[in-house]
Amino acid sequence: MSGDEGLFGPRSVTWQLHADPAMWVAGVSALFLQALHPLAVRGVLQNSDFRTDPLGRLMKTALFVSVSTYGTAEAAEQAGARVRRIHAALRVDGTHRVDDPELLRWVHCAEVWSYQDVVRRAGFPLTDALADRYLTEQRASAALVGLDPAAVPGTREEMSLFFERSRPQLRRTAESDEIYAFLMYPPVNPPMRAGWQPIGRLAYSLLPSWATELYGRRPIPVRAAERRLRLLRKAALLVPSHLRWRGRKGNIPRAMARLGPAARPSPGNL
Repeated sequence: MSGDEGLFGPRSVTWQLHADPAMWVAGVSALFLQALHPLAVRGVLQNSDFRTDPLGRLMKTALFVSVSTYGTAEAAEQAGARVRRIHAALRVDGTHRVDDPELLRWVHCAEVWSYQDVVRRAGFPLTDALADRYLTEQRASAALVGLDPAAVPGTREEMSLFFERSRPQLRRTAESDEIYAFLMYPPVNPPMRAGWQPIGRLAYSLLPSWATELYGRRPIPVRAAERRLRLLRKAALLVPSHLRWRGRKGNIPRAMARLGPAARPSPGNL
C-alpha cells in the first residue's frame, strides 16, 4: 500500500467503523445527546442554519467526519482549520466563546461515544479493546477542532467518568426540546418525514438511560430498539457499497483509489 493514509489509515478502527451504515443512526443519537448541554445547544441554535437547513447541518457534520477519516492528512488539517476559524468568530449569548474547550470537549465526547456505542449495538464486531482503540484514535479528531488530545477521554472507562462528572451540568431546556422536536418531526415534506420518524425515535431510544430520563420522554424498550437497529443495519448492508459510499465522488472510493484495494473498509480487517 502506498500513498497518504491520512490521520488514521486502513489499519485503524476508525477507518472500518466510520464506513458502517449504522453511523447515520449514531450521528442522530449524538445530536440528541449533545443537546442536553445547555450552553452547547444554545451555541448550535444561535450560530447555525439548523432551523432553515436541517439536512445541510447534518451533512456538514458527516462530511467533516468523512474527510477527516478518509482524506489525506492535508485535507483533514484543512477541514480542521476551517472549523477552528469558524468557531473562533462565534459566541453564545454574545459573550461565551464557541471554541471554549469545555464546550468542544462535550461535543466531541458525545459524538464519538455515540458512534462507537450505537454502531457496536447494531452488530459491528467491536470488542471492548477495539472500542478503547477507537476512542484513543479519535483524540486526533479532537485535535483538529482545537482540543488538547491529552485532555480528551481516550477509553470507555475515561468516557464514563467524563459523563458522570458532566451530568450535573446537563438538563432538559427549551433549546433541547427544540432539537428533540426537530429530530423527531423534521420540517421536510410528509413522505420524507414519515420515513425519517422511525429513525429519529430509534436514535433517541439508543441514548444512555440517564439521558432519556433527562429528556423525560419514553424511549423504545432497549431490546426492541436494538433489534430494530440490527435489522436496519442488515438491510442497509444489502445496498451495494458503491451506492452507500456515493460512487467515485465519495471519500471512501477516493481513498481506495489513492491507496489500493486493501484500503477497502471491512470489519474483517480488524
